[in-house]
Amino acid sequence: MTTLLLIRHAHTDMAGRFCGHSDPELSRSGRQQLPELITQLRQWPLSKVYASDLKRAVQTAQAVVAVQNVTQNALQNNLPVQIRPALREIYFGEWEGRSWDEIEAADAATASAWLKGYPHIAPPRGERFQDFEQRVQNELAALAAEVEDEVVAAVTHAGFIRTALSLISKAPIASIAKIDYASVTELQLAEQKWTIGQ
Repeated sequence: MTTLLLIRHAHTDMAGRFCGHSDPELSRSGRQQLPELITQLRQWPLSKVYASDLKRAVQTAQAVVAVQNVTQNALQNNLPVQIRPALREIYFGEWEGRSWDEIEAADAATASAWLKGYPHIAPPRGERFQDFEQRVQNELAALAAEVEDEVVAAVTHAGFIRTALSLISKAPIASIAKIDYASVTELQLAEQKWTIGQ
């Protein structure tokens, strides 16, 4: 059976702000989260590690493969981090880098409309949720076609993981629980169909 571990990157200093395609590095707190994440991942023999092309995902993935490479059998090749831009977070357009208070203060009407219409209204110049959802669906299908009877990890973002869970469970995105920093969500593949692990 194929297992896909969706890993949310560790903490950044943009926590609490709209951080889609913005590209902060991991914060000190984020780096402190990595040892616990790595300990959790030791139960799975990873054969591939993918990451979004944003720094926070790449840095989290690099920490994972560094430990994997040390603990692997010497006859095996070192695991590289394979970059997949489709694993990126949704793009928040003009709201990138802003807090909700700043957004409401700048344009209360648009902020209110977004809340009422979520997820069907995009932030100004932002990525439409329908397009993002299709990107997530396409990436899940691409990964399903690429892996076989192995355990792989994809370091990505909260929005990607929540949308993946929404698609798989056929539940509204608003009903999907928040995803913690440096957390692991397990998916399993059977007959080219992803299911949510226990």
